[in-house]
Amino acid sequence: MLSEITRHLDELLNHANTGDYPGAHNGLQIENSGRVSRVCAAVDACEAVLAEAARVPGTLLLVHHGLLWGGARAFTGALRRKLKMAFDADLAVFSSHLPLDLHAKLGNNALLAKSLGLRKCERAFQSKGQAIGIVGKMEASRAELARRIGKAVGGAVKLAPGGPARVRRIGVVTGGAGDLVSEAAALGCDTFVTGEGAHHTFTLAEELGVNLFYAGHYATETFGVKALAEHVARKFRKAWEFIHHPTGL
Repeated sequence: MLSEITRHLDELLNHANTGDYPGAHNGLQIENSGRVSRVCAAVDACEAVLAEAARVPGTLLLVHHGLLWGGARAFTGALRRKLKMAFDADLAVFSSHLPLDLHAKLGNNALLAKSLGLRKCERAFQSKGQAIGIVGKMEASRAELARRIGKAVGGAVKLAPGGPARVRRIGVVTGGAGDLVSEAAALGCDTFVTGEGAHHTFTLAEELGVNLFYAGHYATETFGVKALAEHVARKFRKAWEFIHHPTGL
């Protein structure tokens, strides 16, 4: 069952043809015995998440940020504990980073844009050889967009109000894409929505004449893993749940 699910996910997310950072290692990161009792979704493959997923033996954990960002290193400390936890509980871990960000139906960007009510969306924002974000249209006040973003992510948002009080063309790139506010301006966006960014991007947005919304790195990247787990559960007739471990960042 595990090999059937992971083969389907690799094809669905086009892992073989999607560029990403070297540490992403998209696909199956920890293999189990092959039995899948349930599916869990989470943003990060951190120790707390693995401990929750490992409560039920044979779980398949789908994450956005995997275990291997640090590259080759000794299996000590938290990494050793996480691996032992997975092996003892027959836990499988599958990760998808940029492929899940940019997927047209299950992706973080597409689902966030949909939840905001953006229309006539087009792919934009280049990274690793492909467009990873979205530009869409909306006729609304800046305050109304702020309300929609807060409702979509379930929390407060931070605004650098560099652009107009009425918004019309909005760029969306989930996660830590604050520096892409310059590209948003070049694309003719009056507003850019992302997760987080550096201090200098506040004044940069002012100088570019762009409204910059920070809705949280974690919060903007819950959409894709939930949709992916729901898809797997429906196709392979498994129960699924989301493991919520927010960072507040």
